[in-house]
Amino acid sequence: MDKESNINGIKLQYEIIKDDFSRAGEASSNVKKVLRQLGIDDTVIRRTAIVTYEAEMNIVIHSEGGRIKVLINPDHIQITAEDFGPGIENIELAMQEGYSTASNKVRELGFGAGMGLPNMKRCSNEFSIHSKKGEATIVTMIIYING
Repeated sequence: MDKESNINGIKLQYEIIKDDFSRAGEASSNVKKVLRQLGIDDTVIRRTAIVTYEAEMNIVIHSEGGRIKVLINPDHIQITAEDFGPGIENIELAMQEGYSTASNKVRELGFGAGMGLPNMKRCSNEFSIHSKKGEATIVTMIIYING
């Protein structure tokens, strides 16, 4: 984890490794800890932890690895998840609850229920996703601290 603090807020960055289930969840746990130390409201912490965890798991499960960047500002938290491909062929389909391209191996581990992207959108005040087949996917989520 890289951590930087300045007048513009606190920046956290985590490298996420493909198929590394042993470390999956570390980024979201750390973000939760930092937000708690800052005295952020529990509801905001929960929503931020959910979107960060779902993004982290999507990178572990579906990509060639990537990173999660968290910017904590006085009025909002921005979480950006960027992977190294292979991209999402049909974003509209991927946003449907229950739709999953997870392998049987991943499903046997208890993941891949097709709720990651819908949960990220539901828990965010602002949500955007940019991807195309064969390229990186970038998901940006903003959670307002006061509302």
